[in-house]
Amino acid sequence: METEFRSTSHGADAVIYRRDCVDGMRELIEPESIDVVVTSPPYNLGIEYRSYDDTVPRAEYLDWIAVWGQVVERVLSRSGSLFLNVGGKPSEPWGPFEVLERLRERFVLQNTIHWIKSIAIDADLVGAASGMTRNVAIGHYKPINSKRYVNDCHEYIFHLTKAGDVELDRRAVGVEYQDKSNVGRWEAAKGDLRCRGNTWFVPYRTIQSRDRERPHPATFPVRIPMMCVRLHGVGRVRRVLDPFLGLGHSALACKALGLPFVGFELDVDYFSDACRMIEAFDPAMADEHGSSQLALF
Repeated sequence: METEFRSTSHGADAVIYRRDCVDGMRELIEPESIDVVVTSPPYNLGIEYRSYDDTVPRAEYLDWIAVWGQVVERVLSRSGSLFLNVGGKPSEPWGPFEVLERLRERFVLQNTIHWIKSIAIDADLVGAASGMTRNVAIGHYKPINSKRYVNDCHEYIFHLTKAGDVELDRRAVGVEYQDKSNVGRWEAAKGDLRCRGNTWFVPYRTIQSRDRERPHPATFPVRIPMMCVRLHGVGRVRRVLDPFLGLGHSALACKALGLPFVGFELDVDYFSDACRMIEAFDPAMADEHGSSQLALF
């Protein structure tokens, strides 16, 4: 079985390794050579991965978080960004914050982004100008059968930096002004874009077969890493890293953006799936937001 895969198609150099990310980052990546890290490590919530045990003792898991965080700090540039996607569950709500606490001595929490997977919008709350005539519910979530908890429809994306002073390209993931009079009235409204803020609605794509189309139990849509990299500023990125590659969606995002990428994945099957997806992905079929005709997301 191959332990290294390289792709140089469409002007984007991507390399992924089938090995432990801590040893790999130490041995293969130069200090401060990475400008963006976008990743989603195991959550330690008992998720059924193919080979990884997601039920290790909590203290052991948090010690491991501190170890890979130390290595990421080494490879991340002084003005780099770490976008860390962490989920929890209602019965264990402190999980994401315990992870954050273990990284606190090395990083500053510069932004907290809420990845909204599913949302319900009442028409009477948004006003007539929106054009909405009925209530809508969009996106996918895992129903919770409990009298104590509400359905969990979001995850965190913690934006961590070394000093908390990294300037961002906020309008690169901006939204249009609803009131177009603002465009001419405010200097900050030029280009008809405003900062999106810290709530990102990115639903999962509807699929027919999870085993065939999304075999990893905790992957994020390609649009998530695309938005993270664009928010940091594409023009300031030399290389992007994902230490926990999974199916390779962060690599696909970088391929679409034309950016060099390096990733690590320990599981043999996920590594194979990622190689296949990276090889098959054609950026010409993806728009600037990561939407694609390919059934990969």
